[in-house]
Amino acid sequence: MLEFTICSLVTILPDYLYRRYVQGKRWGKEINYFSLWYELRWGIVTCLMLTITVITLVFYYHPTTNNVTFAFRTVTILPERAGRVDEVFVANNQLVKAGDPIFSFEDSEQRTFVNAAQQRVNEAEAGLTVAQADLAAAQGNVDQALGAFEEAQEELARKEELQRRNAQVVAQAEVDELRNLVQSRQGALDAANAQLVAVDVRIKTLLPAQIAAAKADLDEAQIVLDKTVVRAGVDGRVEQLSLRVGDYISSILRPAGILVPTFEGRLRVQAGFGQLAAGVVKPGVVAEISCFSKPFTVIPMVIVAVQDVIATGQIRPSDNLLDLQTRGPPGTITVFMEPIYENGLDGVPPGSSCIANAYTSNHERLANEDLGLGEYLFLHAVDATGLVHAMILRIQTLLFPVTELVLGEH
Repeated sequence: MLEFTICSLVTILPDYLYRRYVQGKRWGKEINYFSLWYELRWGIVTCLMLTITVITLVFYYHPTTNNVTFAFRTVTILPERAGRVDEVFVANNQLVKAGDPIFSFEDSEQRTFVNAAQQRVNEAEAGLTVAQADLAAAQGNVDQALGAFEEAQEELARKEELQRRNAQVVAQAEVDELRNLVQSRQGALDAANAQLVAVDVRIKTLLPAQIAAAKADLDEAQIVLDKTVVRAGVDGRVEQLSLRVGDYISSILRPAGILVPTFEGRLRVQAGFGQLAAGVVKPGVVAEISCFSKPFTVIPMVIVAVQDVIATGQIRPSDNLLDLQTRGPPGTITVFMEPIYENGLDGVPPGSSCIANAYTSNHERLANEDLGLGEYLFLHAVDATGLVHAMILRIQTLLFPVTELVLGEH
């Protein structure tokens, strides 16, 4: 309607003024409702053609969309195991930090497992203490066996020396007996050394492995116990939490609630433009949005990213052949916009519905490129029509309360 009104000022109005003041035709006489089409046919036809041209230029080079939202993610509060609620630490709409407890399960069984694992750790560490005492005892046995062995060797050497000097002094049977004693005590020394090595290996290898295994079991039992307390994974606000002590919670049957993460950094708005706008909406293009949740406000934005695929084209392997006729309506091009000015989205609640305009700008081309007259005038006309679309957006913004509160369905 606005485009038609503007176009009529340069087509129908001059045609009427020509008929009135040049040809002398008056409204209500020569020009009336029955002769209007005939008398003003040139202005009307030209106005319609110009209106269609302007509308095409406006909506192609300055696309608009109602598919705009301030999307946000939510985190479902789910336990890793099922159980009965023992205590609830937070309330609805409460802000929590990452790691803060939300609720806990009944944990008597898990505490029993932790205590049992701790006892096994204590038992293994006590075994290490006993083994160290056994090591001292084994070392004493080695020293004792070594002393007896050396004593037998010295006695044998003394007897052999006496026999060598005088064979009548020491009998051969006595020497043989000492040799057997030396061999026996050598075996006792080897056994004592073997026992010492066994105790040493038990202290350095076996018992540390047993202690490590017992501590691993303790850590596992402690992890299971810790999982009985469900904690917030991110900073955010708790919503839809209706837990009571005694409720049974399961990750499959019943989630506990929803955690809405806290927004940080520059916030983004997602918009879906028609596919005809693919050549226009690009990173760096200036845009404007107006949201229902913040009436009478137009927020300057800039497109920072454009999704390079259209969602309706995705396929998922199945046991049916794909028939394109059964596909849904044509999808939109998803773009991501950020406010040009800091805190531009203040007062716009996440999830708000908005409308958006994107504006093609040829300022750099007009300033830096050597263009022909036709292209120069055309680019100027494209930039000028952006003003029309900006006016339409502001009119829509002013009419939001009227269309929603008065003319909307209640």
